Amino acid sequence: MKKYLILLLISLFSWGCQSANSPPVITNQNCHQVNHSQGVTCIPNDWQTLVALDSVTTEGAIALGITPLGTTFSGISKHLEDRLTNVNNIGITGEPNIEKILALKPDLIVGIDGQENIYPQLSQIAPTALIKFSHSGHWKAVFQEFSTLIGKKELGEEVMAKYDQRIAEFRSKIGDNPPVVSVVRIYPDSINLYLRDSFVGTILADAGLPRPESQNLSAEEAQKIAGNEIQMTISKELLTKADGDVIFIWTGENDPKINEELQQKIIALQKDPLWQNLKAVQNGRVYQVPSYWIGSGLIAANLVLDDLFKYLIDEQKNSNK
Repeated sequence: MKKYLILLLISLFSWGCQSANSPPVITNQNCHQVNHSQGVTCIPNDWQTLVALDSVTTEGAIALGITPLGTTFSGISKHLEDRLTNVNNIGITGEPNIEKILALKPDLIVGIDGQENIYPQLSQIAPTALIKFSHSGHWKAVFQEFSTLIGKKELGEEVMAKYDQRIAEFRSKIGDNPPVVSVVRIYPDSINLYLRDSFVGTILADAGLPRPESQNLSAEEAQKIAGNEIQMTISKELLTKADGDVIFIWTGENDPKINEELQQKIIALQKDPLWQNLKAVQNGRVYQVPSYWIGSGLIAANLVLDDLFKYLIDEQKNSNK
């Protein structure tokens, strides 16, 4: 009896020491502990179904050949839409529907941070881990953490190695005198330049493509100058900062009506004398690209790389014939 009481007291003490916002850490031979933004979670080694709380972890899963049981469809990147035909919609990004997730009975729930307020509830449904995500330029580290967290580290390394192989192929074909690449995004009320540590900036750096001086800013420098780590706004009077040997431009809004309005803005910009004076414009080397250029995952990265091959290798080869 005395032994039983001692064990009961130890059990109650251990339970009481748990954080009010954190589920108990469970350790057994069927799961592995992982550290994440909300603490420690024991991830089942033999999980079968996964709910992804956002487009970042959804893209990570699909890149690994895994179809999530459910994800948030609002704000999902267009390049992922056709891959979600058999995926359940769990609501709005940032505000997933707890009841819908519960009904799916997943083995595992994964997302990026920013969902801290519902983490305790999610953790009662299934083991849950949230990955720190500061900005899209960290996409490689986030993918690596995601693949390791769900027990697919080696597979993650394999698919990333394929990206690296394509990068090496591109570098060998672009030669020793690569063009200076400018990246411009048209917003409803501004013209923005994407900088060195943005998602696309990291891909251009991997590909060995130099940037205009105005866009060759680190996240730290950009934060100090523009108050944003990955992009900066310019006025029409400063359009020379958007110049390069090549300009890639996109709108990247999910709303079709807004995108139509932005297309009109691009048409108006093309008629502007300041735009027409740019070297890339005069040389016919301005290319409008889809919204995956503001991606945050491996699938989008490979699509951007497709565009770099298309416009900087294949098209130039054909024009030189």
